[in-house]
Formats: sequence, C-alpha cells, structure tokens
Amino acid sequence: MRIRTPFIWPPEKQALRQKAIRLEWITIAVMGSATILLFFTAGTSQAMRTAFFDDLMGLVPPIAFLLAVRFERRRPNRDFPFGYYRGVSIAHFVSALTLFALGAFLVVESASSLLRGERPSLGTLTIFGLDVWAGWVMIAALVYSTIPPVILGRLKTPIAAALHDKVLVADAALQKADWMTGIAAIAGIVGIGFGLWWFDAAAAGLIALDILYDGVKHLSRAARDLADEAPRTVEDDHRDPVVTKVRNAALALPWVEGAAVNFRGEGHLLSGVIYVAPKPRTAHLVDRAEEVREAAKAVDWRVHDPDVAFVPLDALPSGARSAGGAAKD
Repeated sequence: MRIRTPFIWPPEKQALRQKAIRLEWITIAVMGSATILLFFTAGTSQAMRTAFFDDLMGLVPPIAFLLAVRFERRRPNRDFPFGYYRGVSIAHFVSALTLFALGAFLVVESASSLLRGERPSLGTLTIFGLDVWAGWVMIAALVYSTIPPVILGRLKTPIAAALHDKVLVADAALQKADWMTGIAAIAGIVGIGFGLWWFDAAAAGLIALDILYDGVKHLSRAARDLADEAPRTVEDDHRDPVVTKVRNAALALPWVEGAAVNFRGEGHLLSGVIYVAPKPRTAHLVDRAEEVREAAKAVDWRVHDPDVAFVPLDALPSGARSAGGAAKD
C-alpha cells in the first residue's frame, strides 16, 4: 500500500494560512461578544432573535475551519493513507448544512409570526438614571454586530482565494453580507417604533431567506466536492484550469504520446490520477512516472502527489494525444 507523502505548504502560502488562523480566532472573539450582546438585548423582537441566531451560526465556519486545520496537519498513515486533507471539505459541508437547517427553521418561524399577527412591544430601559427607548439599545447592539464582520470578511476574501479554501470563502462571503442582516433588523425595530408591527416579522423573514440561500448554495458546493466532482475554481463558476495545465505539462514531455487527467479536490489540494501513454520503446517507466509527477507539481502548488498510470494510447479519452506538446481538448 502506497502512503502519500505529507503536504508541505509553500512559505508564502503558510504565512497566509497563519494569518487566516489569526483572523478566525478574532472572528470567534468578536462574533461571540456580539452574540452575547444580541441575546441580552433581543427582547420580544423577532428580527433581533433572528439576527442573534445569524450571529450564533456565524461562529460555525471559523470553528469548522480551525478544526479542519488541526486535522489537516496529521500525517498520512496506514488507516488514512491519503491523509486528512479532505477535512476541509467536511468542514465546508458541516458549515453549509448548519446554515441550511437554521435558514429553513427561521423562515418557518418568521412566517408563523406574521400569520399569527404577533405584535412585539419595546419598552424603556433605565441607563445611568436616564430612561432610554429599548429600540435604541437594540440598534446599537446591531451596529456593533454588523460592522466588524464586514471588515473581517473583506480581510479574509483575498486570503481565501489565494489558499483556495472554500470554508474561508463561505465564511468571508457570509460576513461581508452581514450588513444586510443588520439593516433588515434595524428596519424591523424602527417599524415597531412607528407602530408597524409587521415590519419586525418581515425583516426576520428577509434575514432568514438570506441565511437559507447561503445554506443551499454552499451545501450544493460542499456535497459536490465530497462526491468527487471534477475540480472547480474557488468561486465555483467554472472548471479549474489547473487540470488542463497538468495535462499539458504531461503532454509536453518528449516521450509522452498522449495523456489524460482525472483529478478531484481534497480541501485546498488537487490530486488523483494522471494517465500517460508513452511512445513506443520508452524505457525506465518507474523513473518516467516520477518525471510526470514532478512536472504536474510544478504547474501549481495545490497539485499534491498524484498517481501516474501508464496505459495504451487507445485506452485514453478522445483528444488525449500529443500535438507538438499541446493538449487537444
């Protein structure tokens, strides 16, 4: 049984990874404090309760990311010969499933509140001897819970793209969109102040639909990753061009007559099988396999320890022949 070699992060990517870890710890601290603040100021407002659950679930992606990083560091062994790199994909799936379940629950709850005609009331609070409308306290709590995540999301976005980390991508996107949650919840509270009781449940429904949409989108991506879909870009908008580049690199070798690549995503990494049809009378195939592997790894830092299989030319897919070293798709 072949146990894969451990993945070693390139120095510049390792530095970004450490920065991402620090940002996730900061996220947990900030979102944790915001969640506590919203819990104690929510009162009877449906929009505030929904914003509280939104911030609470905002803790799931950073926690999942940190757990995935911890597992990912483990070396491949006899029980897990491919390593633990797919822990990132599992973390992505858990985060997405949590968002989907919460969004579905909150959509039903907000719709029920509207149908029941629940009328939340906001009283006054005494702060330093002054009577203050509770809505102002809620709005202040929402502002605090909204601004830091937007800043953190903007900081994480370029790091997520550079590391090709889908958990970090989902986390950054959710946090950048938190301003929608804050504005919707503030609108609900202002509506209560003006006697528009339905504003509160409507705002809660808007937030819940946004959570549900994010959950469905990322759940689909995570499930396809775990089902070994052909690798896609971190934005999930098209096929990952690295696969074609690896095939071109194999075809560029002078002794290769044809090549095909079957890769899958393993968290940040890409791996799988490179099928190579050598030219007639090509000798020393064991050494040639390592040559193919090194050529593939030189294409992109994410290509990790692929297998190389030698096959007859007629066993390759159509269009897999070499044509002056260029792939013909």
